[in-house]
Formats: sequence, C-alpha cells, structure tokens
Amino acid sequence: MPNQGNSRTGRAAGGVRELIAEALAERTPGGVRPGELDRGGRALRWVETGPGEGVPIVLVAGCGESSLTWAPLLPELAELGRVVAYDRAGLGASAPDRAPRLTLDAQVEDLAALVRHLDAGPAVLVGHSWGGQLAQLLARQRPELVAGLVLVDPAHEEFSPRAIALAEVALLRFSLLRTAIAPTEPDRGDALARAGAAAVARPYQRRAVLAEHRLTGRAVPALRRRRAAAPLPEVPVTVLSATEGLPRSLRARFTAAQAGIAAGADRGVHAVVPGAGHYVHADRPHVVAAAVREVSAPARIARNAGH
Repeated sequence: MPNQGNSRTGRAAGGVRELIAEALAERTPGGVRPGELDRGGRALRWVETGPGEGVPIVLVAGCGESSLTWAPLLPELAELGRVVAYDRAGLGASAPDRAPRLTLDAQVEDLAALVRHLDAGPAVLVGHSWGGQLAQLLARQRPELVAGLVLVDPAHEEFSPRAIALAEVALLRFSLLRTAIAPTEPDRGDALARAGAAAVARPYQRRAVLAEHRLTGRAVPALRRRRAAAPLPEVPVTVLSATEGLPRSLRARFTAAQAGIAAGADRGVHAVVPGAGHYVHADRPHVVAAAVREVSAPARIARNAGH
C-alpha cells in the first residue's frame, strides 16, 4: 500500500509544477520544458529553456526561493543555450527531503546531482544570495562540474548582521503564518501570482523555507572552513553587487565582502550595479544576462573546439 503522506506530497508538487511551468512559459520565448530527477525516492524538479545542447546554465535561487524568482531573467537567457532553473528540496515543485535536519551537504549534493544528470559537461552556475554560496561550495568541492560562476549579490558568511537576520526571520514567519491561516486568492489572470501562491501553500513548503533560513545562520562556521580549505577553480567568476536596500554603511560592508570573492578568484571580476536592489536579476536583468554571456563564452568556445 503506498504511503499516503508521500502520495499527497507528490500530488501537491505535481500541481505546483504545472503552475510554475505555465507562469515561466508565459514570459519565456520558446516556452519551458519540465525536468525531474529521482533523488532516493524524492523528486528534484526544474524547468529549462533554450536549445537542448550547449553549455548548461544552472540558476540557483536565493534562500527560501523557488525557480519563479528567475522569471525576469529567463527571457534574457533563452538565446544563450540550455538554461535550467531548479527548486531545492521542499521548495516550489520539488519534494521535501525526509532528513530531520537540512544540511549544507544535502543542498550541494542535490546541485551536483542535477549538473551530472544534465550530462552536458560542466555548467555555468548563476547563484543569487544564498544560491551564490551554494554555487561557490560546489565549485570548491567539485570543480570538474563548474565552467564558470555568476554570483548575483551573493550572501557571505562574514556579512550576517544579527539585527537584520532576526528581523527577516520574524517577517518571514509572520508572512508564512498569514498564508497558512488566510491564504490570499491570487488574481486568476496572473499566472505568476497563482504559481507564487502555490509555492508556499503546503506546510512542507513553508517548513522548507524556514529550514533554509535557519541553515544560513547555522552554517557560518562551516562556510568559513570550506572557503579557507579550497580556492575557487580557475574559471571565470563575475560577482555583481547591488546598491539599494540597505543603509549605506551596511551596504559598503556587504559590497566589500563580495568584492573579496572576486579578488580571491584567478579570473574574478567584481561589478557594482547602480540602481539595483538585492534582486539584481529583477531590477537589471540585462546586466545579469550580459555577465552570464561573458562568463559562458570561454566554455562555449572550448566545447565547440572539442567538437
């Protein structure tokens, strides 16, 4: 007899998967294609666009975010090649991990498994915020899987002001609680709003969002150790910093930490994006797309030469 809990989770994820695909297809030339990978009995899911061949570009979302966060950027990237926007365990359309506690290793291993599954050689990783940390971890631990990095206002373990973190968690808990008690009915004509509501409609999705936020604080010592233990590989690395959304002194500290990431890479570039908030890919998608194009170029040239 099938496990009813897993069956219910599977049906729920299936529904949100369709809504996410519909919302992203609406905004992406050529539409999107769904993908799924079995990770020991749970489904890791994504959407992809662009031609099926070429150097894959894998989009790694920020903390607690689903693939929907990339809606403004996908149209800009579709012409570059195979672009994959995935949902981490329990977020968006992906099934939750059964492990009692979320770990860095589990998130990095899922990302590694996805890149291997694409079976197209090393990927260019585009990581926003927490996703930028995960992209760097994979590059340090499995450099053969990474052809380049574009880090979009990436999180940094040396910039985690406690007051901001506490405020973010409090606001997040309030928002998720309000969603659970009295979910807002989205505009039926807005596919993105429908998908966004479905992405936090289930208890396991809300638990996954909170678990990631807890992990970002708990993982600081491990992130320091791993940064010190292994350098970034000799691949192009572009770090994009926002300018808006924080008091000037805090923004300066955050930007300095991000500049240090680029300085520590053999082929690192750091750029500040005027007028952009933390979601640089939403405020200035063309800037992020240009960075992805530049970072991807060497891998495309090497691939074509190999053929």
